[in-house]
Amino acid sequence: MTLVLLASTEDPAGSNIKQQLLELKPWNPQGTIFRQDYYTLDENKNILLITIPDRTIFHDNIDKEIIHHLGIHPTQIIVLSRHSSKAEKPSLTVHPIGNYYTAEFGGKNQTLVLSSPRFMTDLLRRIKPAAQEADLAYDVCFEVTHHGPYLETPTLYVEVGSTEKQWTNPIPANIIATCLIQLLEKAQFEHDMPDDIPVYIGIGGGHYAPRFTDIIFEKRVAFGHMIPSYHTKSDHITKEMLAQAITKTPNASGVYLHKKYLKKSHVTEFKNWCDELQIPVVSSTTMPLLS
Repeated sequence: MTLVLLASTEDPAGSNIKQQLLELKPWNPQGTIFRQDYYTLDENKNILLITIPDRTIFHDNIDKEIIHHLGIHPTQIIVLSRHSSKAEKPSLTVHPIGNYYTAEFGGKNQTLVLSSPRFMTDLLRRIKPAAQEADLAYDVCFEVTHHGPYLETPTLYVEVGSTEKQWTNPIPANIIATCLIQLLEKAQFEHDMPDDIPVYIGIGGGHYAPRFTDIIFEKRVAFGHMIPSYHTKSDHITKEMLAQAITKTPNASGVYLHKKYLKKSHVTEFKNWCDELQIPVVSSTTMPLLS
């Protein structure tokens, strides 16, 4: 089983995080792939650091290419990336990938990639106190599911936002790299995480998933795929799309509706679909507290 940390030469934030990783731990060069050097972690040969020369969001099937060129089957992929936003707000984010509607930014239409809810949530919980300790005034949050690439391997993005100033700053990149190393010393894959942490689908709210983010800092739960209100308002979400979000979220045991940002008609519709899909709608009041 192999975990792949993936960066791109076209991504200054990803390259920055990669450089911090190389400085934090001994890595061994193993050769080249995609015309770039790749490395294994000295203390764990099953952790690979791979770089591609093009944008990660548009590089579909990179897992199959790794299998073809290296004979290695990735079990988990973590993409080191920049985040861009019109607001240009400094941020550190994690999110699953896929498209609820059209694939404008890589991947396939109406197709989600397997998420890593417990793994992804644990990483975000590590990033927030590290940013606070560094006195870094960045938003630390989930983003909802969006963009490519299309892969058949569980994948998450960890990102520094939102401008060149943050992308090239070594401090946020070091925080992400350090938190990744800490997590990887505890667990490399989703199945390494404690299996008693409830996993949910989140529906409702904005792109930065404020309610789901708040919940995971208060409750001992995890979120996989998250659906924002703008997709429900546009009627992009069908029962089949919800079913796919559940299927692509390992160990999903419930759906949480952020009702404040959903139309009553949509709340009713989602509840009916959940009944038909035999998955409960959960309340935050019943979630276990984070100790």
